[in-house]
Amino acid sequence: MFLGTHSPKLDEKGRIILPAKFRDELASGIVVTRGQENCLYVFSSREFEELHDRIRQAPVTSKIARDFLRVFLSGASAETPDRQFRITVPANLRTYAGLDRELTVIGAGNRIEIWDAEAWNTYLSANEETFANTTEEVIPGLF
Repeated sequence: MFLGTHSPKLDEKGRIILPAKFRDELASGIVVTRGQENCLYVFSSREFEELHDRIRQAPVTSKIARDFLRVFLSGASAETPDRQFRITVPANLRTYAGLDRELTVIGAGNRIEIWDAEAWNTYLSANEETFANTTEEVIPGLF
């Protein structure tokens, strides 16, 4: 499970060093793709395969499912971390997420999210109060 907040930097070649605490789960390969709210999602290869097995069950007759799959999968890039555990973030994904040198990488359970640091701070500021003041059930049976 991926947890926590980290602040790596994007180098001049478009690479980032993934946090050490995530390495065991990601050592066999990763998939980077477009995420929602203009961040990037990073999945272990195993998790991405499981996710793909679930999402490909969406009915081909559903336009919203087709649209989602096209955007989600067309941005996907399989990457293998190097010895320093750097990965290259493809240029099209860096552009999509508006990534600059300063990044925020968060653990989001089954995935990692890569954010431009300023975009993450804006998102967090806009959503922290709502989170703190949520009074209705958001996740059935849990919160």
